[in-house]
Amino acid sequence: MTLPLLSQIILACLAGGLLSVIAAAAVMTGLPRRFLPMAVSFAAGTLLTTALLNLLPEALETAMHSGLNAGMMPKDVFPLLLGGILGFFVLERFTFWRHAHHHDDCPHAAEQVKRAPMILIGDAFHNFTDGVLIAAAFLADPALGWATTIAIVAHEVPQEAGDFALLLASGWGRRRALFWNGMSSMANIGGGVLGYYLLAYAQNLVPVALTLAAAGFIYIAVADLLPRLRGEQAGIPIHIVLIAAGVAFVVLSSGHAHTH
Repeated sequence: MTLPLLSQIILACLAGGLLSVIAAAAVMTGLPRRFLPMAVSFAAGTLLTTALLNLLPEALETAMHSGLNAGMMPKDVFPLLLGGILGFFVLERFTFWRHAHHHDDCPHAAEQVKRAPMILIGDAFHNFTDGVLIAAAFLADPALGWATTIAIVAHEVPQEAGDFALLLASGWGRRRALFWNGMSSMANIGGGVLGYYLLAYAQNLVPVALTLAAAGFIYIAVADLLPRLRGEQAGIPIHIVLIAAGVAFVVLSSGHAHTH
C-alpha cells in the first residue's frame, strides 16, 4: 500500500533531518574527523547528479505541461537557473543562508560563542527551505522526492558536523548540542507541509521550485563542497571514487527515469 503523498513528504523530512544529525554526531564523536572530507566528496556527487539529471529534466517536463495553462515555459527554466545561482551567491553574502559552512574545523570557534544561537536559527531556516524543496520534488514525482531527500541528507552531514563542532567549541555539552541541532533540523517538516499545501494548489509553481532547488544544489556543490576538496593533499583517487559513488547512488536509487 502506497502512503499518501503528504505522509511521504513528512516521513522524508523526518528521516532526512534525523539521519543528517545522527550521521554528523557520529562523525564528530565516534568516527575519525578525516572521514568528513569523504562525506563532502559523496555529497558533491549526489547534489550535482540530483540537480542536473533529476531536478532540471523534471522542471523542463513540468514546465511543458504548466505552460499550457499560462504557467512557466520550458524556455524559462535556464534563465531562472542562472538567476537562482546568482541569487544564492548574493543571498549568501548578505544572510546566513549557508550559515557557517566555513566553520567545519572551527579554528576560531572560541571567539564565536555568541554566534551559537544565530547558527541554530540559520540552520532552522535552511532546513525549512529544504522541506519546501522536498515537497516540490514529491509533487513532481515521489521517486524524485526520495532522490532529493538523499541528496539533502548527504550534504547536510558535513554541514551539521560543522555546526555541531562550533557548539561544542563554544562550551555546549554534547547532549545539548545534539538536542538543539535535532530541533533545528525538524524545521524541514514545517517547510515540507507548507510546501505541499502551497504547491499542490499552485501547480504552476512546481517547475519554479524544482529549478531553484537545482540552482541551490549546483551552487552548494560548486561554491562550497568542491573547493574544499581542492585543499586535500592526499587521497585524491578516493575522493574521485566517492564523487562517482554519489553519482551512481542517485542514478540507481531514483531509477533515473520518471514515468508519468
